[in-house]
Amino acid sequence: MLLKLSLTSMRKLAKDYLVLLFGLTISISIFYMFETLAQNKVFLEANSLISSIVFVFHVGTFILGIITVFYIFYATSFLLSLRQRELGMYMTLGAKKRKITQLMFMETFFVGLTALIIGIVLGVGLSYGIAELLMWQLDFQGGGFQPLYSSSLLITVLFYVALFFLTSIVNAWRVGRKSVLSLLRSGQQQDQVKTSGLRTFFGVLLSVILIAVGYYAMVHIAELMQFGIILATATIIPGTYLIFISLLPFLVKRLKQNRNLNETGINSFTLGQLRFRMLNLMMVLGTVAMLIALGLGAMTAGTSFYHNIGIQASMFHANDVVLYEPNETEKQTLATMDVTEEEDYRYKYNDEGVYFLKTDLEAAPPDVMAFEEGSEGFSPTTPEAKLSADEYALYGEEGVTELPGNWWTAVSTELGAGSMFGNRSIFVYGESSYQEVDGEEQHVTLAKLNDFTAYLPELEKLDASQKSLAETYTGNQVEQLGGKYSNYVALKGFASGTIFMGVFLGIAFLMMMASVLMFKLLSSAGADVHRYSMLRKIGVRKTLLVRSIYRELFLLFLFPAIVGIVHVIVGMQMFSFIIIEPYTKIWIPLTLFFVIYGIYYFITVQMYKRIVLPKQF
Repeated sequence: MLLKLSLTSMRKLAKDYLVLLFGLTISISIFYMFETLAQNKVFLEANSLISSIVFVFHVGTFILGIITVFYIFYATSFLLSLRQRELGMYMTLGAKKRKITQLMFMETFFVGLTALIIGIVLGVGLSYGIAELLMWQLDFQGGGFQPLYSSSLLITVLFYVALFFLTSIVNAWRVGRKSVLSLLRSGQQQDQVKTSGLRTFFGVLLSVILIAVGYYAMVHIAELMQFGIILATATIIPGTYLIFISLLPFLVKRLKQNRNLNETGINSFTLGQLRFRMLNLMMVLGTVAMLIALGLGAMTAGTSFYHNIGIQASMFHANDVVLYEPNETEKQTLATMDVTEEEDYRYKYNDEGVYFLKTDLEAAPPDVMAFEEGSEGFSPTTPEAKLSADEYALYGEEGVTELPGNWWTAVSTELGAGSMFGNRSIFVYGESSYQEVDGEEQHVTLAKLNDFTAYLPELEKLDASQKSLAETYTGNQVEQLGGKYSNYVALKGFASGTIFMGVFLGIAFLMMMASVLMFKLLSSAGADVHRYSMLRKIGVRKTLLVRSIYRELFLLFLFPAIVGIVHVIVGMQMFSFIIIEPYTKIWIPLTLFFVIYGIYYFITVQMYKRIVLPKQF
């Protein structure tokens, strides 16, 4: 009998359960994907680029798990609100409370298990697809990856089964502690809102002060460091809640006091609805605003970091290409690129060291990246110090002067002498001393390109051939040469993991938080049925009622969205000391946010209309 009642109820509320199921499925699939990418041992051991970003996916899993707990309790509370009157009727007709609690337990747990099965299947597909994308982004063929991984599967199943079991117990307990009368009369309470007096004034003032302090901490995070993060967290979170507790009810009251606005159409009813809702929604709107900021911030930071790779790779290298002993193939490859500057420097090498000709360096000093006082960051600078001595050493050699200032950077970083020649001593000699050196003379080519990222395949080939040459010089295996291309590859490896984690975590956040707002709004819709019924009875047209619903829900979706977006725009300044242009392509995550948020707004309106407006009306 219990099973029959449960199935009948779930069929009747199929659309509502489908929304809950969809949100849970997305959460489970992304959770499993993160764990699979972070735990494939054979795959990680074979690919150092991927293993370096494992912690990113573990962090994503942890955050997603916390948000899922928050989401599922809100979602199931909405479904419980839809069932309360029905459950009260069962008890009126003689059903025992113990059986009713069992019914709620079975329904909640069944929905959770269904979402778990679908989510894992989807997660296996996502894991395979994202792993392929990572390998494509990082330009390597990874072996040993298993999209269906036992430890990831076990962690996912244990976490979500425990969560669903706990949620089912809580729902059953919430039903069991209510009387028959409270179940039958659920949703028939009126919210009272107090918006006058000094309490509102000081609440608004305090919220503005807290938000301003938090924004200051985020903008000046480079100076405040860890304290800035703590200060921003401690001020922005309570400041955000105070905005919705004090400022929002006050603004709605002021709008209702505007006679022209209030007496147009049924705006008086619409604004009244907002006031009635405010007490229950203030905390939810504040929470949604904060989680919108987290979700949108995760996507924005991930995409910004990824699109800043080329800029960041240029922070420490003024030149794009360094070719020692360039052969014909390398020369032809370089000739296919749009080279803006190109210089050659002669050097000799033997068992004792490497000797660069000072005359060549002075004739065309290599640009270096240096921080100049008054500037916002590193910029190309030409070494200006005079090399008056005849002999210089890169590192402190006994009896030899060390290269001064930017000349040291030019030889070590721009020419990459340390990486190319390993433990050999590096010298810069004048003409006379250079001629006395017994060694084979070669030359190194230094070049700048018009667009570094336009020639990545060619640069990869040049980097591989230069690594082979470096291994010949050093006699050891060379992992990377430390040039601009090596920096680019390393940054790309980290950024690829960051963007995937940021985007998927952001999508999961936004979908679940939009669902939380939707479920909270719909859970109070039952109390609005009689209000809309009264308006219908006095002759208000359906078009006006539908328009009122659209406007009311639009404002409730709009308020947290505005606050969350402002938090993100200011909060991106936190990354300004590690990301050169933190707002690069910010339109991508914003567009994705508006699409997801808009879809949930439309779904909420349709479900709300279905509850408060009868089909025959």
